[in-house]
Amino acid sequence: CKELHDLGFDEVAFSYLQQPLSDTEVKYASQSGTPSRTDAVVSLAKYLRANLTATGLRVSAVALGCEGFMHKRAEEVKADFDFAIGHGINFVDIYSSNPDLRDHIGQALEGRRDRFVIQGHLCTTWENDQYLRTRDPKKTIESFDSLLKQLRTDHVDVGMIHYVDAEKDFHTVFDHEIIEIAQRLKAEGKIRHIGMSSHNPLVASMAVKTGLIDVLLFSINPCYDLLPPNEDVDVLFDQQSYAGALHNIDPAREQLYALCEREGVAIDVMKVFGGGDLLDQENSPFGCAFTPVQAIDYA
Repeated sequence: CKELHDLGFDEVAFSYLQQPLSDTEVKYASQSGTPSRTDAVVSLAKYLRANLTATGLRVSAVALGCEGFMHKRAEEVKADFDFAIGHGINFVDIYSSNPDLRDHIGQALEGRRDRFVIQGHLCTTWENDQYLRTRDPKKTIESFDSLLKQLRTDHVDVGMIHYVDAEKDFHTVFDHEIIEIAQRLKAEGKIRHIGMSSHNPLVASMAVKTGLIDVLLFSINPCYDLLPPNEDVDVLFDQQSYAGALHNIDPAREQLYALCEREGVAIDVMKVFGGGDLLDQENSPFGCAFTPVQAIDYA
C-alpha cells in the first residue's frame, strides 16, 4: 500500500481493498490482467490529486475535518495526526472555534506545520461554551487571531469565510467589512488564499463571480446534486426532499461546477457521504449503500 500512502489515501480505502469491485471502481482499475481494488483506489487517488491544484496547493485526496477531534485529549489528537501523516494526508479543515480543539490540533502539528495545508474558518466564534457563526467584524478578527495562536502558526493556507447560504448574508459578507478583513489578512500574509463555504449553488456562484475567492468549500454528493437551490441547509438532510421524482443533476449545481472550472476556483468538498447516510442502505435516499470509494469518485 506504499503507493496509496504516497498519494495521500487513508484507511477508509484500505478497509475495502479485499471486497469485490463495483462498476465505478472497475473504471479506475488497471485494464491489464485482473483488476484489483488497490488498482482502483490508486487510480482514483491519482485522478483526484490531478484535480485539486487550482490554487497551486498540493493536497491529499482525503482530508481531515475537525468534528472527530471533539472531546478528545491532546495525546489522542496527536495520535490521530501521526496516523494521518503516516498515510500521506496533509490537509485539514478547521471550522470549529472550540479553543481546546484548536489548541490540541496546534500541539499535534507543532514542529511539522509545514507538512500540512490548513483551511481555517473566518466568522466563527466561541460563546457560552458553544460554536457560533458571526458576521461581527470585531469578533471575526479576535477569533482569527486566537486561531493562529492556538494553532501555533503565523498563517493559514486557506481562510474560509464560513457558511454563506442566503443571498442577504452574501451581501452582508461581500458588501461590507468581512470581505475587507479577509483581503487585509491576505495582504498581511496571514491568509494565503480566500475561500467561502456554502450549500447553496446560487450563492456560491455569486461568490465565484466576484473574483475575490480562490477556493469554494461545497457540499457535493449524488443526493444533494439532485436538489434545487435552497437557503435552508436542513432541506438537504430531510428525507422528504427526495420523496418526489428527481432526475439528473440540478442545473444550478451543474452551472456552478462549470463556472468554478472556467474561473480556476478550486472546490474542496464537504458532506461527501451525506453525513454517513449514503453509506447506510436504510438511510440512503437511493435505498442502497454506496462504498466510500464510490462517493469520493462521484465528488
